[in-house]
Amino acid sequence: MSSAVQKPISLRQDLQRIAQWIEPGSRVLDLGCSDGELLAYLRDHKHTDGTGVELDDYSVIASVKRGVPVIQQNLEEGLALFADQHFDTVVLSKTLQSMLHTEHILREMARVAHYGIVSFPNFGYWPHGWAILRGRMPVTGEMPYQWYDTPNIHLCTLKDFQDLAASLGLRITHRAAFNDKAEVSFMPGWRSTLAVYRFESPYFKAA
Repeated sequence: MSSAVQKPISLRQDLQRIAQWIEPGSRVLDLGCSDGELLAYLRDHKHTDGTGVELDDYSVIASVKRGVPVIQQNLEEGLALFADQHFDTVVLSKTLQSMLHTEHILREMARVAHYGIVSFPNFGYWPHGWAILRGRMPVTGEMPYQWYDTPNIHLCTLKDFQDLAASLGLRITHRAAFNDKAEVSFMPGWRSTLAVYRFESPYFKAA
């Protein structure tokens, strides 16, 4: 066994909040898990049983190096390999806005887990509206791409997401909003750049 001490994982603010919403010892599925940072943190600090899904080759390798179980798959193909309500929580962090089939992935999240957590850039952030009034597509920290090379195809506001969740029968249990590293509680729909939601699956029947 190596005697080297691994550097502690320091999560960004939105991932810290996601980690707070996940129960110790629970089963977690992280969709678009990137380098496995969140799952490694949850494993080490909350003793969770985590699995990641990631398409990018380098991210898969990075996850494996962290000791995180990861399945290489395109999320657009769905989650058919996972049984109904197999997980306690499924996470989709900063990926919802780049999905082609938004409703489908949310339904699949509700099918495979008791709770879902999603985060996405808030298109309602006030400088975005100012940019559009000036005749330009907005470019900000959470949306750093130009209109011609952006992966973000389904942008929304906090209210837009809440309406969609309600239409799909997803009961929102928690919400957090951030502007850079600061959490926003006053007028979050106008002042936040990133939103994080936790919802309960309509298929989950508590004991």
